[in-house]
Amino acid sequence: MKTDQLKDRVAIVTGASRGIGRAIALGMAREGAFVVVNYVASGTAAEAVVAEICSYGGQAIAVHADVGDLSHHDLLVAATRERFGRIDILVNNAGIARRQPFLDATADAWNEIMSVNLKGAYFLSQAVARVMVPQRAGKIINISSVHDTRPMAANSVYNISKAGLVMLTKSLALELAESGIQVNCVSPGAILTDETRERLADPSYRDRVLAKIPARQIGEPEDVVAAVLLLSSAASGYISGATIHVDGGMLLQ
Repeated sequence: MKTDQLKDRVAIVTGASRGIGRAIALGMAREGAFVVVNYVASGTAAEAVVAEICSYGGQAIAVHADVGDLSHHDLLVAATRERFGRIDILVNNAGIARRQPFLDATADAWNEIMSVNLKGAYFLSQAVARVMVPQRAGKIINISSVHDTRPMAANSVYNISKAGLVMLTKSLALELAESGIQVNCVSPGAILTDETRERLADPSYRDRVLAKIPARQIGEPEDVVAAVLLLSSAASGYISGATIHVDGGMLLQ
């Protein structure tokens, strides 16, 4: 049900051309937000998200910026302010993974993953917070993964980057609270997206995943969107430094 809980709020969503980021951008727009659809690879996909938002009366722009490249951050912030005048919400959703067993892991993979997943989120939050502090209000939401708590084999660098994102959330929440800015984290478990659909179509793989989830079901992007909307809205005014696990109870066992 549409409630306009984000009416006229300006939101940047990184990595918003596909998957969970796309769902978040669309969900925020449905609730009245003006959305900046950030992308790095597919301008066509990002423009399709913008077109869908505009089709139901929303406002959005697509902005190319590689969050792993710090020189792009000011461009993303400037494009947002030029179009909408302010920034109320930042969703650090962009993230990458490179499957490598620990004994084969390379410094290049470490640098690539950390640049996007952790360093990029940290310094983009800094750039956006410099806009939010004079406003005395703002919401920063980091999208992590259950692997911030439960390690995934052959993905140690990714796991570490996501665990770092949880501490980043707490650290920024502590420093920005006096400026009226809440910083929180959403940590999804197994979610059905275009990126996971093919693997989850394999019955044996799906059964192994479901065995880890007490709810015995795979999540949908909208499950993550619901948590992001809560943390983006006025209803979360007294929530800061928290991580919400959207995982069907996976971390309970």
